[in-house]
Amino acid sequence: MLLFRKSPDIRYSEITPKATYLSRRKLLAGIPAAFAVAGSARAGVKLPNLARSSFSTDEKQTPYDAATHYNNFYEFGTQKEQPAEFAKNFKTSPWTVSIEGEVAKPRKLAMDDILKLAPLEERVYRHRCVEGWSIVVPWIGYSLETLLKPAEPTSRARFVAFESYYDPRQMPQGRYAGIQLPYVEGLRLDEAMHPLALLSVGMYGETLPPQDGAPVRLVVPWKYGFKSIKSIVKIRLVAGEPPTTWNIANAREYGFYSNVNPTVDHPRWSQATERRLGEFSRRPTLMFNGYGDQVAGLYAGMDLKRNY
Repeated sequence: MLLFRKSPDIRYSEITPKATYLSRRKLLAGIPAAFAVAGSARAGVKLPNLARSSFSTDEKQTPYDAATHYNNFYEFGTQKEQPAEFAKNFKTSPWTVSIEGEVAKPRKLAMDDILKLAPLEERVYRHRCVEGWSIVVPWIGYSLETLLKPAEPTSRARFVAFESYYDPRQMPQGRYAGIQLPYVEGLRLDEAMHPLALLSVGMYGETLPPQDGAPVRLVVPWKYGFKSIKSIVKIRLVAGEPPTTWNIANAREYGFYSNVNPTVDHPRWSQATERRLGEFSRRPTLMFNGYGDQVAGLYAGMDLKRNY
């Protein structure tokens, strides 16, 4: 069980952009909406008073430029460098996230509401892509369970379905993505309620860049990266296993669970090793991406090759 300090009285629209807090004149002139900022390589908004979570790894962090310019976000292009270019003018304010389905108290939350639910903390997580590369990122947010519990899941709720924002006018590259949009993902309810599952609103001390899933995304560190859905607008609790985008596109290659598992290869390549961005050599891939002590019990008795 996580214990949270009292949430600071801070409005989503009152977080000061980096360019503003460095300039007293601009600060006095007015503060723009925090999550409407986009553009330059580091045009994020400073997130203050961050405690570091005990869940964090001490491994060397991936440089900011590498983590924000080598992205999978097909709505903004299928090449790794395209999202940073094509998402720079993505409008993320105003923004709401709905929580619906098998809940006693459906909710629709603005980003102000989401920020007030719990104090933000920094969690340095390993992040493993199914393609064989990995990063170590200081994400900012709090456990997803903090968002879900107040909606009071019913006894019928067994899974959690997520949906990303999709607007062809802002994301014209999506027509070339080759996958069904809007992007959808899902977790079993007990996975979603695990304290490691993070609802993230920032990284590297700042708000999320558009190409990394602004303004709010999921980070599930023991699963392959495509499970960590970006730019969330809808969360629906359901009784049955929900469809997921890559499973719809190619069920043979992308299973529902998609736990990091070096003993289960992708049909087209080995998953036994990985390469960290910024490094040349490869390293062994860790079962559950190194989080087995925390999450292995979720899958006790399951055949992890069949339930890949």
